[in-house]
Amino acid sequence: MGRIYTKAEKRWIYASLIFLIPLVLFIVSLVLNRATEPQFVHASPDKSADVNEPAVDANQPVEQEQTDPNRPQHEHPAFKERIEERARMVARQIQSRDVNDSNVLAAMRIVPRHAFVRPDEQRYAYTDSPLPIGYDQTISQPYIVGFMTEALQLDPNSKVLEIGTGSGYQAAVCAEIAKDVFSIEIVEELAEISKERLKELGYPNVFVKAGDGFFGWPENAPFDAIIGTAAAGRVPEPLIEQLKPTGRMILPVGGPRDFQYLVLITKDEKGNLVEKKVLPVRFVPMTGQVQKPKKETNQ
Repeated sequence: MGRIYTKAEKRWIYASLIFLIPLVLFIVSLVLNRATEPQFVHASPDKSADVNEPAVDANQPVEQEQTDPNRPQHEHPAFKERIEERARMVARQIQSRDVNDSNVLAAMRIVPRHAFVRPDEQRYAYTDSPLPIGYDQTISQPYIVGFMTEALQLDPNSKVLEIGTGSGYQAAVCAEIAKDVFSIEIVEELAEISKERLKELGYPNVFVKAGDGFFGWPENAPFDAIIGTAAAGRVPEPLIEQLKPTGRMILPVGGPRDFQYLVLITKDEKGNLVEKKVLPVRFVPMTGQVQKPKKETNQ
């Protein structure tokens, strides 16, 4: 038979429960909170860090330290100059006009366009316009450079052929993404200037030669991507042959007095071509063999 508690004992038990229940609930709550509390790992302080350095945008590619001697080195002082101007150029002139390839945007933030511009044009280096570079040639406006580079869909294994080195700026932008860039310039003086400039800036993966871009660079073909920076009346036949299956080519097509369009050419695995006009443009004319009648070039 169970024990019968007196009224005084019952009052004592009830009072004890009233006190113990909140205490137990508090302890349980404390344990649960500790179990779910985020754990932080405290790193050693970096004395070289700049407390005023802006936070890194997680949506932007972060430039990695270059250790491969065959990749752009970025050690020349020009890379540390006018950084904010390049950032504004990319944001206002390129990204705002739907060029969104993160590799292209990163490359154009890195490459110092002012290093490819003549001293008299320095203040215009990051404006949205082409600029003269001498020898009746120009450096393309930044938007066109970004648009054409994005169209090639480059990756770190791409081998690129450029027709018309000019100042070397377009080649440098491609070289930031691709493995190798082979560039041909018909004006010998420009070829030498650009070759030395790219070497001085630290682009070991850009190869420049003087010659007629109509014939391409067959010794290094086929190419994953081909880009032309001068307008021709037709697409040079050797370039089509040197384009790799699944490759992409973009170049301006049209005469100096005609409408010109950027034409994107894709080649499928069977060698079939698809051509598409993608943007009206105005480029300096391509010179050399392409200006001769087609039947003469085939002889």
